[in-house]
Amino acid sequence: MIIPVLDLKKGEAVSGKSGMRETYKPLKTVFHDSSDPVSITQALKDEGYKRIYIADLDAINGSGSNLQIAGEINNILPVMLDSGVNSFKEIEKILDTVNKVIIATETIKSLDDLDIIFSQSLKQDLVMSVDVKDGHILGKYIKSDFKGVLRKIQKIKPLEVILLDISRVGTVKGFDHALIDSFNGIESELILGGGITAEDIKELNVLGVQNFLVGTALHKGIINHY
Repeated sequence: MIIPVLDLKKGEAVSGKSGMRETYKPLKTVFHDSSDPVSITQALKDEGYKRIYIADLDAINGSGSNLQIAGEINNILPVMLDSGVNSFKEIEKILDTVNKVIIATETIKSLDDLDIIFSQSLKQDLVMSVDVKDGHILGKYIKSDFKGVLRKIQKIKPLEVILLDISRVGTVKGFDHALIDSFNGIESELILGGGITAEDIKELNVLGVQNFLVGTALHKGIINHY
C-alpha cells in the first residue's frame, strides 16, 4: 500500500529535501492546483488512497500546531500524525482528533518512555517511527544505535513500525535497503519511507514489504497509485 505523505507548516502543505525544514516551500502536486492540505487530501481520496501520513513540522519544531487541520484531513482519510509527541498526556489529546499517533525516535525523551506509552495506550492507536539520518538513529534527546532501538521494539511489540530515512526524503533516489536488514526479525508490520521509487516498491513487495510512505515521487506524478 502506498501511504501519501503531507508535511504541514503554518497551515500549508510544504515540501523539501533531506529534513532541511527551514528550506521547505509550498507543495506543488499533480493532485491539486494549490498547496491547501484539505483539498489535496480530498483529491487523494478520490484517487483511491486509503490513509495518509501527516508530519506537523511546526509541532515537531515546537513552534506551533496544525492539529486542527489534521483533524479536518482525518474526516477525509484516516490520519497517522507525527507531531513530536513524547508523553501519554499528549497522545490522549491527539487521538481525539486523528486516527493514529506516531511515536518517533526524533522527539521521544528516552527509549524507556516507550514502555510507558505503549503499556498505557492501545497498540492499534500508535505507530512507532524509527527516524534515521545519515545512517544513524535521529533523536533530539536519545542516544542509541540500531541494536538498542531494535531491542526496544522487540520488547514493546508495536503493531506498525515506520523506518524513515530522513536523509533521503524528497530525493527520489531510492530507499536504503541495508536499513531493512538492521531490523530483520521484528514482528511488527514495516512501513518504509524516504526516497521511495517505483522500483523499490516492486523489489520490496517480493521480499514481503507492503507499505510505503511516498511524498515527492507521488506528488510529482512519478509513482502512480498501486
